[in-house]
Amino acid sequence: MTSKPNRRVLLGVLALGLCISPLALAHEGEDHGPTAARADAHAPIAVMGDHMHSAGEWMISYRFAAMSMSGNLYRGNSASSDWIAENVPNTFFGMPGQPPTLRIVPQEMDMTMHMAGAMYAPTDWLTLMAMAMYMEKEMDLVTYQGMMGTARLGRFTTRSSGWGDASVTALIRLYREGTTQVHLNAGLSLPTGSITETDQVLTPMGMVMEMRLPYGMQLGAGTYDAMPGITYLDRRGDVSWGAQYRGTIRLGENDEGYALGDAHQLTAWAAYQAAPWISMSARLAARTQGAIDGRDARIMGPVQTADPENYGGEFVDLSFGVNLIGQSGILFDHRLAAEFILPLHQDPNGLQMERDWQFMIGYQKAF
Repeated sequence: MTSKPNRRVLLGVLALGLCISPLALAHEGEDHGPTAARADAHAPIAVMGDHMHSAGEWMISYRFAAMSMSGNLYRGNSASSDWIAENVPNTFFGMPGQPPTLRIVPQEMDMTMHMAGAMYAPTDWLTLMAMAMYMEKEMDLVTYQGMMGTARLGRFTTRSSGWGDASVTALIRLYREGTTQVHLNAGLSLPTGSITETDQVLTPMGMVMEMRLPYGMQLGAGTYDAMPGITYLDRRGDVSWGAQYRGTIRLGENDEGYALGDAHQLTAWAAYQAAPWISMSARLAARTQGAIDGRDARIMGPVQTADPENYGGEFVDLSFGVNLIGQSGILFDHRLAAEFILPLHQDPNGLQMERDWQFMIGYQKAF
């Protein structure tokens, strides 16, 4: 059983890193020389597949990410739990025991991810990348009593944890002239995450039953997914910038009879290197994703997360980040980076939880 991520602790980690890392990574008055690495040589930490390596070079990485959601949006507008219980239709109404409206409403959701990655460049024009992740999800819900009305029966929590989907990617250089670089991202997501997670659910009739968790609480997609993309990088002096498109295209249905919606994301960022060991960035990301195609016959109930139409939508995020890199001694070329992500625009399909914030911190080392 996992505990809910403590938001103050997560924000404290970021603040501690911003305060302490400059002291640990910089050496006042020391001349680092022309071979010292640049902090802005990598994109903000939440951008994957952003850079390539020289022939024979390896890089290992670790990222920790957290996301928090609370409240609900119905067709883009805030909706209270009581209003949902009385007004939003249950897509399964007409089946045995199914009420006409939703009777179980999510209140909060927290998710954490541990991501381990490795990169290797067999040639200057090709870099290979592999990534695996371990996920923990927790959702708090309220159950309304009976078939109608706003009398609350009680609250309960569902959890899932385990390995998510892994991925392999080839980064293929298309162009490099001076500081300008362009490369292709050709990735494949592997269905290593479980799509059959279960937990105990409090039903509107007062029974506690073991049920398959909804799609958003599963650990993987269950499909092989193509992940095409293209990345552009450039810089002038202490200012750098970049842009990236990445897609996720589902290659058929999974074993449970559905496929998550295709996704497309376009992101652009700019960074300022205040000193060789530190750069600060701002990033804008726009993402669109389709609803789920098909349905898992074992995912059913008067809750929004059981409806395949209540997934996907259009989202815009604004991020602020910091990249730190050691300049000499045992810390040379060790990277530490963090990024805090806030939603600017949310237009989800149907009824979904509202996203509050995301946070990522990561470590990278090339050799």
